[in-house]
Amino acid sequence: MSGQVALITGSSRGIGLASAVALAREGFAVALNGPADDDELRAAVETVKAHGARVVAAPFDVTDHARHDAVLADIEDALGPLTTLVNNAGVGVMQRGDPLDVSEASYDRCLAVNTKACFFLTQAFARRLVARERDAALFHSVVNVTSSNAVAVAEPRSEYCVSKAAAAMASKVWAVRLGRENVAVYDVQPGLIATEMTAPVIAQYEDRAKSGLTLIPRVGQPEDVGGIIASLASGKFPYTTGQAISADAGMLVPRF
Repeated sequence: MSGQVALITGSSRGIGLASAVALAREGFAVALNGPADDDELRAAVETVKAHGARVVAAPFDVTDHARHDAVLADIEDALGPLTTLVNNAGVGVMQRGDPLDVSEASYDRCLAVNTKACFFLTQAFARRLVARERDAALFHSVVNVTSSNAVAVAEPRSEYCVSKAAAAMASKVWAVRLGRENVAVYDVQPGLIATEMTAPVIAQYEDRAKSGLTLIPRVGQPEDVGGIIASLASGKFPYTTGQAISADAGMLVPRF
């Protein structure tokens, strides 16, 4: 898909990196983001380059809203006009436990990264799109990576759930506003995915998945979610926007 250019936040590892690889295979040029210009981000750039894509590193803190415009401009100078934003950067709770014990610091951190940064980076991206003439042959989209916890409560991670529920609503807000601009917005809600964030607990969830917690009896891999994101960003689901896609192997299907 020559001409498609994506920024993927939080893409030095996990779901973000898997999404970058999947988009590279679709012909996208890709900007990879991490909070710092470190060895992990540089290794991710080389991984994606190996798939033949044009790639740049875009190290910045997504919560530094004052930098959003400058970062987007730098990416476009290097790769061409952005067509795609994948808001994947996210953080978990500082400590799992009783909602009665949640600290203000942990709550604010989840909301700052998982919700506020997603909203305002989308705003900066959208302003660039609506201010210019765009190639009608290219597909323009925003893909937000939220969580099954946008709809299902995990009591020990209450502040995370709140932040992801807010991000899911932001996806709907932007779908409404950007629909008339021919920009699609999607909300991908991963379930049990084996990433660095879930590493401390994923083994116990793998056993539960095999015992029926998920309809497909396994935990997901970053590549599973990356493939979904690449399909959405490539326009393979035409005439759609505003949808929440449950990448959870059917975990949240109501049953009795």
